[in-house]
Amino acid sequence: MTVANVERRIEQFQKNLQLVREEVGRIIVGNRDVVDGVMTCLLARGHVLLEGIPGVGKTKLVQTLADVLHLKFSRIQFTPDLMPGDIIGTSIVREDEGGRKYFEFQPGPIFANMLLADEVNRSTPKTQSALLEAMQENSVTAGGATRPLEQPFFVLATMNPLEMEGTYPLPEAQLDRFFFKLKMGFPAIDQLHEVLDRTTHAREPQVERTLAQGEILEMRDTVRDVPIARPVQDYAIRLTLATHPESEQAHEMAKRYIRFGASPRGTQALILGAKVHALIHERLHVATEDVQAVALSALRHRILLNFEAEADRIDADAILTRIMASVAPAS
Repeated sequence: MTVANVERRIEQFQKNLQLVREEVGRIIVGNRDVVDGVMTCLLARGHVLLEGIPGVGKTKLVQTLADVLHLKFSRIQFTPDLMPGDIIGTSIVREDEGGRKYFEFQPGPIFANMLLADEVNRSTPKTQSALLEAMQENSVTAGGATRPLEQPFFVLATMNPLEMEGTYPLPEAQLDRFFFKLKMGFPAIDQLHEVLDRTTHAREPQVERTLAQGEILEMRDTVRDVPIARPVQDYAIRLTLATHPESEQAHEMAKRYIRFGASPRGTQALILGAKVHALIHERLHVATEDVQAVALSALRHRILLNFEAEADRIDADAILTRIMASVAPAS
């Protein structure tokens, strides 16, 4: 690939991303970091877990992105009585003109480009697990056949904090399949004024569709082509190992508060997330600060804390911040 072609693709990447930002900003007030985080997951071929209290705009953000990106959108409201077949689909009995009966598969809402799993932790672990194969393999096995999912396939799951009533913790295996875990906080006073101005009048703002499906796939390929130096990749590995309490590189906070450290998927998320971050900030290679910028989002849900951390009220972000401060950057 020629240098001119690379520069053209990167320039188009940045132009497309800015278009998406502007359109989403017409509906979503603030939360620029969250919007960038969601786009990072989509472009890195990952999935995102979005946590926040009810009413801060989690579902609205996903619906807006689906409109802007011109993707087939599907929404599943997770409830305690939701079953796996309600997500994947089921085989039903049909009858042909000759009176012979046969099974026909009726696809469920998971067969979409962008799937909103709303309040995913309100359903039982059995139902949550219906997403595992789709998120990892981009396919669904049902009725004795494996069916591929159309690309891009992107799951955005919203989640209420676990201390709220009527929620089920997500299994570690499922948490690990989310590329990022992002947190939406409560808006500031000026942002609340803006929200009210947009949503309590006769006409609400509308968005235009800016990107086609093929453009998103091309942007995904551009991300993979961003080079990363060996020392920067080594930094991401050392950062991951520092979360493992049994590792030689383990940080003291990890030895004291962590039961299990981040998985290799966490390191992959660090590298791919850093590549997107570099492109967003108009750099053609990955730097240490790109890895640091995505570290909390990539690792906070991949470390399992022990009882001492809960007793001392130490959360994953505080531990990871201390670890990042101590791991030597790439030289």
